[in-house]
Parts: sequence; C-alpha cells; structure tokens
Amino acid sequence: MKIFANRKIKRLFGSILSCICFFTLAAAFLMGLGVRNAAAFMMICFLLMSASILALLSGYFREQHKIMENAISQITEYISGNKDVMIECNDEGELYRLFHEVNSLVAILNAHAEDEKSVKKFLRNTISDISHQLKTPLAALNIYIGLIQSEVEGQGAVWEYSRLSEKELDRMEGLVQNLLKITKLDAGTITLEKSLENVLEIMESVKKHFLFRAQQEGKEICLSGSGETALLCDRRWMIEAISNLVKNALDHTGKGGCIRMEWREFASIVQIAIKDNGSGIYPEDLHHIFKRFYRSRYSKDTQGIGLGLPLSKAIVEAHNGTIEVDSMPGGGTSFTINLLIHDR
Repeated sequence: MKIFANRKIKRLFGSILSCICFFTLAAAFLMGLGVRNAAAFMMICFLLMSASILALLSGYFREQHKIMENAISQITEYISGNKDVMIECNDEGELYRLFHEVNSLVAILNAHAEDEKSVKKFLRNTISDISHQLKTPLAALNIYIGLIQSEVEGQGAVWEYSRLSEKELDRMEGLVQNLLKITKLDAGTITLEKSLENVLEIMESVKKHFLFRAQQEGKEICLSGSGETALLCDRRWMIEAISNLVKNALDHTGKGGCIRMEWREFASIVQIAIKDNGSGIYPEDLHHIFKRFYRSRYSKDTQGIGLGLPLSKAIVEAHNGTIEVDSMPGGGTSFTINLLIHDR
C-alpha cells in the first residue's frame, strides 16, 4: 500500500500493533494465571493500551501539524514576494509527493515571472523606440507645413491644403500618443504615482484645458461638487482619463450644449460623472464604445479615432475603479467613474 511508503506512518502502525500485542498478551497471561479480579486487571490493560495508542496518535499528528504549518508559512512567504522559498520534501509518501509538486509549481511560476519580466522589458524598450521614431518625422512635417504656410499665406488652394495637412498631422500625432499610452498600460510598464489629490483641482485643470474650445463652439462646461473631496490617484493619468470623456462630450454636443462635470463622495467611493445633453448613443452601440477603434454607423464625428474611451477605461481600471455609461439617442450621455476612497 502507498500509505506505508512513508516511514513515519509505517513506524506509527508498527508501534500501535506492538502496543496491542503487548497488552493482549498481558491480559491473556493474567487470565491464564487465574488471578482474582482478572476482569479488573483486563480493564486496566485495556485502558493502558488505549492511552498508549492515543499518545502515539497524538505525537504523530502533532508532528504532522508542525510539518503542515511550516509548509503553509513557506507558501505565505512566497505569496508575500519571496521567490526563493521551498518546502522541505526529503521523505517519502503522499504528503511529501504533494510538497514536491508544490515546489515544481513554484519553479514554473518563477520561470514564467522571469519570462514576463523579460517580455515587459522588451515591450518597454520597443515602445520607447517606436515613440522616438514616430515623433521625429511628425515634428519635422509640422515644421515643413508651417514653413509652407508662411510662404503662401492666403494664397488659394496651397494655403487651404497646407491647413488641412496640418490638421491631419495633429490627428495622427494624437493617434500615435494614445496608441503608445494604451500599449504601455497593457504591457504594465507604467507605474502609477499615486498621491492624495483634491478632486476640485483636477476638474478645474480639465475645464481650463477645454475652456477655449468650448467658448469657440458656443458650449458651456459646468463644475459641481465639494471642494473638500480628496482622491488617491495619479494626477496626470486621472486628468487624462477625465479629459478624454470631456472631449468626447464636446465632440457629440451641439452649439449651446452643456457639459457637466460632477463628483460626489459616498461612504467608500468617490463618484465622478461627465454628463452632456448631446446626441446620445444608440442602444446597439453601448456595449461596444470601450472597444478600440470602434465607430458607430450613426456617428457623425469624422475626427474621432476610437481610442479616447478605451484609454479612459484602461486608466480607471489601473486605479482599481470602474467606469459606466448611460445614454439614449437625443437624450445626452453620462459617464460615471467609481473609485475607492484612499483610506478604505
């Protein structure tokens, strides 16, 4: 039997068997002598035998408990980050076979972690190279177009085409930047530098960025929320996420529209909402708007590239938050971000 492969179990069973044989022979010997109160002596032998067996079992299980506690502490230490831990399995039996398999699993996980670390390093370097290679020609093209515009200012078709080219280059630069940001988030190469930030200050920063555009397009941006609300987040990335939602609202709101930036603090979360009274989203599109490059067949936004909302979602989820959308055609759209309060 496999159970007897473990020498400790074998020794336990041998000790119990020896104990039973000894006290059985002792009882038989007393019976053979015909001593008075033989029944009482047999009862004493039985009790002594039971006590001995219980003592043997107690010692064995106490030792097994120590072994299991040691294994649990090693596993806990591994989960805490120590990758060099190993459970001792220098004996035979099913329990030590289990320990051996756990050690093998740890070795496999460590190998995968090293591979993932190498892949992330490769991605980080590749993204950096791509970023550099793309930014340089785009910057050069913007300079060239600026020079052309200064030479032919107001001169018919050339002037008009140079303006259109500049617009498309700006759009391409935005596409490249968003692609790089999403790729970095996917690769896990970005470390969020969280600090306690005032939500009002974040909202005012976003509003200031879009205020000129809103005034040019005859739209209004309104803030609503407590000036005391604080949030543990990476300020730069959180501004990026909210800015994409505000830009989306401006893109889909007509002249005279209003974009409301609201925030509220609950028992365990801070809720940020970006609402507009624009064209809204059709029901068949609601489940797809966070997909990259998704464009609705009803969309009239010819400038959108379908990366702003996915980027916002990735940033919010990197902060362990959630983002939801509620909309209906012609009834405006509301994006709601839920983030845990820092001390919860």
